[in-house]
Amino acid sequence: VIMERLTSPARLMIVSDLDHTMVDHHDPENLSLLRFNSLWEHAYRHDSLLVFSTGRSPTLYKELRKEKPLLTPDVTIMSVGTEITYGNSMVPDHGWVDTLNNKWDLRVVKEETGNFSELTLQAETEQRPHKVSFYVDKSKAHQVTKELSQRLEKRGLDVKIIYSGGMDLDILPQGAGKGQALAYLLKKLKSEGKLPVNTLACGDSGNDAELFSVPDVYGVMVSNAQEELLKWHAENAKDNPKVIHAKERCAGGIIQAVGEFKLGPNLSPRDVSDFLECKADENVNPGHEVVKFFLFYERWRRGEVENSEAYLASLKASCLHDGVFVHPSGAEKSLVDTIDELRKYHGDKQGNKFRVWVDQVLATESAHGTWIVKLDKWEQSDDERRGCTTAVKFTAKEGEGLVWERVEQTWSEESKLKKDDSSWII
Repeated sequence: VIMERLTSPARLMIVSDLDHTMVDHHDPENLSLLRFNSLWEHAYRHDSLLVFSTGRSPTLYKELRKEKPLLTPDVTIMSVGTEITYGNSMVPDHGWVDTLNNKWDLRVVKEETGNFSELTLQAETEQRPHKVSFYVDKSKAHQVTKELSQRLEKRGLDVKIIYSGGMDLDILPQGAGKGQALAYLLKKLKSEGKLPVNTLACGDSGNDAELFSVPDVYGVMVSNAQEELLKWHAENAKDNPKVIHAKERCAGGIIQAVGEFKLGPNLSPRDVSDFLECKADENVNPGHEVVKFFLFYERWRRGEVENSEAYLASLKASCLHDGVFVHPSGAEKSLVDTIDELRKYHGDKQGNKFRVWVDQVLATESAHGTWIVKLDKWEQSDDERRGCTTAVKFTAKEGEGLVWERVEQTWSEESKLKKDDSSWII
């Protein structure tokens, strides 16, 4: 059973390519990605599904996760739609593997591609059980693709050759590809009675075209989409109102599409300048309070909000007077004292590449009026990244809304820190 945390169909499923779509490699501050992250965790994580669909192999995907502030997806489709995995532990979908084995023989593919001097094999990590990847010059791609298809067909194979990025040539089983992987996933969700209410596919290059061909799916080509995808759109989908070419780059274009297609909230908390004005929608879960607080915390330390007692007073008023904070080292102190301590850190990260984001923000009502919110909280300061798992207990007080009662943190496995690291504030 997949996506066990959702008891009903997802309100929205976003299926996004990574490089130059979700991730803007020309944005050293990762601002569009961070804008998307805070919108997703604030408004969608609790009742929607996030799917990353990438040409990257598992090895290169994991490398990207260390380099960029990526959220943890519910489903990961890798190696141009030839591998599907679920959840944090990336459990493989064996049914998909069986589907791809039809009329596919890796040995034969390697034999036939060896006859083409125009093809340069990509790194070993990019060669997968159902994908063989090469580089080929743009001017020779069409002829090589045509000849190679004929040769493999004569050998009894049914393959698909995808050319993308102006240089990458991938050979896959005919039943593979980002589009087929998405169609398979939707069919699987439907069979469980969990077909998403809406699905939005997002891409920038030729290997994303298939995503926009899946029936009943909305599509967005980000503003920086490559020529090959725009050409495909002009020839195949220019009259389809469900596929748009965004005016914004990368993740900014995804947020734009959510708004244009009216798929749900599209105002990222990062786009709200005053955190005191950043209100949750009536139906949004308590996770919104966590997103809002850590965004304020980032701005406070970057010196982007004024050093105002009104902010600290507002924070303290939202804490129980005897509320407790448990530091990852295990030390306990008062929540109110922890807020007071923030005074001395105002602007201490000014000029640094300091960013804070939260991931997998999920809230459950443990008793009437009491909520537990669990999340991963990350800090990046220049090239150093640290994280901890966090649990927040909220109590609903009449006339006051949600009040912070307890915050408990433990170091994440990736954070190789001293147990008593005092530079970690909250």
